[in-house]
Amino acid sequence: MMKLLLDTHAWLWWVLDAPQLSARAKAAIADPGNDVFVSGASAWEIVTKQRLGKLSGVPQALELWAELAALDGFVQLPVDYRHVSLAGSYPQEHRDQFNRMLAAQSEIEGLTLVTLDPAFALFGTATVW
Repeated sequence: MMKLLLDTHAWLWWVLDAPQLSARAKAAIADPGNDVFVSGASAWEIVTKQRLGKLSGVPQALELWAELAALDGFVQLPVDYRHVSLAGSYPQEHRDQFNRMLAAQSEIEGLTLVTLDPAFALFGTATVW
């Protein structure tokens, strides 16, 4: 059994059944023996990127967030003070605050991050793709 945290792109590709999601990631997410989490930081990232015009094609992603998570049996992971404290204190130079938060949540909660992004190696985050 694995405890997985979906990076924002992994969650979007899962919801859209997009071909960009690797077979290994798809199998891990679909495995009923695994617990799958989605972070409130990803909801924040989606709405931020939509506002900036950097994310289109998923206009209802945030409106359907809770419903889609529940349908797939995913656990919503809120951002709390421990996550904020660690994300802000990482000494690594990494400008993406959403990545910093997902790395912190993965570390604190003992989760494996489902991501294509190699930047998480900077944090020593356990990943699967």
